[in-house]
Amino acid sequence: MVQSNLLEVDWSKIPAPSDDGGAAHLVGMRIPDVSLVATDDTTVTLSALAGRVVVFAYPRTGEPGKISLVDDWDMIPGARGCTPQTCSFRDLFADLKAAGAKHVFGLSTQSNVYQTEMASRLHLPFPVLSDEKLALTRALNLPTMQVAGLTLIKRLALIVDSGRISHVFYPVFPPDRNAGDVLAWLKQNPV
Repeated sequence: MVQSNLLEVDWSKIPAPSDDGGAAHLVGMRIPDVSLVATDDTTVTLSALAGRVVVFAYPRTGEPGKISLVDDWDMIPGARGCTPQTCSFRDLFADLKAAGAKHVFGLSTQSNVYQTEMASRLHLPFPVLSDEKLALTRALNLPTMQVAGLTLIKRLALIVDSGRISHVFYPVFPPDRNAGDVLAWLKQNPV
């Protein structure tokens, strides 16, 4: 299937993911000392960041006009919607910062080269982290899915306060509303 428009999605035709308990263990966990390459040519160690950090994770963003990873991508619960999710965080970035997020990061297992092109194309005001080697994913035991021989992070968002996970959004559906849900939580739970 060719993805002509990554942002216009009829969510009523996309299967919603169910809560499989894959993120139930995360609240209260300390972020491990894992460094990840970011799209702004830095290396980020989330555990070393002071203050409130928002990290939203997704399976993989698509490329307009390119063939999907697998033909039935849209029918895999939780797979479709990475670009709409990312764009919603882009569009609410200033509001998220105003509500107390010192940092905002995207996270996937895609390569930094792939993500850097996407971050430029979508004009992201925040870096995207590459966990291509699954170091953070394995250390936190993040929920994953296997697609076309790849290990992909299931869509979620983490609120991290000075290195400790204080809240998790999981499952996330529809993806384009995730940033709004995170923003509402930040406003209700000031630092």
